[in-house]
Amino acid sequence: MSVLKELEQRSGSKCELCSATENLKVFEVPPISTGGVDRSLLACDTCIDQIEHPERTEANHWRSLNDSMWSEHASVQVMAWRMLSRLKEEGWPQDLLEMLYLEENTLLWAKATGEGEDESEKIIHRDVNGVVLETGDSVVLIKDLKVKGSSMVAKQGTAVRRISLDHENADYIEGKVDGQQIVIITQYVKKLS
Repeated sequence: MSVLKELEQRSGSKCELCSATENLKVFEVPPISTGGVDRSLLACDTCIDQIEHPERTEANHWRSLNDSMWSEHASVQVMAWRMLSRLKEEGWPQDLLEMLYLEENTLLWAKATGEGEDESEKIIHRDVNGVVLETGDSVVLIKDLKVKGSSMVAKQGTAVRRISLDHENADYIEGKVDGQQIVIITQYVKKLS
């Protein structure tokens, strides 16, 4: 069964965030490692657009989180936490956040994108040219890199797709090179557009 079909069955063909029934799609909750049903949710175009473009967020649209935050599915809980954190200045989302309980691993996943942190606290990853890197971006190596602990050398010009960020150090990202997950220093990569 496809991920879409499983999510439609799980959600009753409704957006798992706002209960809309039109224009539903699979939304993989960042940072994406494995995708699949456990790391995804069924969401409408409106929710996806506002998740991906914070400047378009309409607080009243997210009042539905009062119900959806109680979902048994971690991916839904994570997005509810992130959107409530984004909107906490509105007042009512802060009350819901105080009621919301997440398992430790789920909370770590929710915090992985930096949602809810003050801008001054966020760790910003930049490539060699100063371009901001985000989870899921693709980069290219600008020099040969010897991989610590192995005889492997990641060659200059190698594209690394769907990177993940180290949320404790702005100088490190992770990605797969030749099927092996490695840590890469940001000053040795250039973002692919």
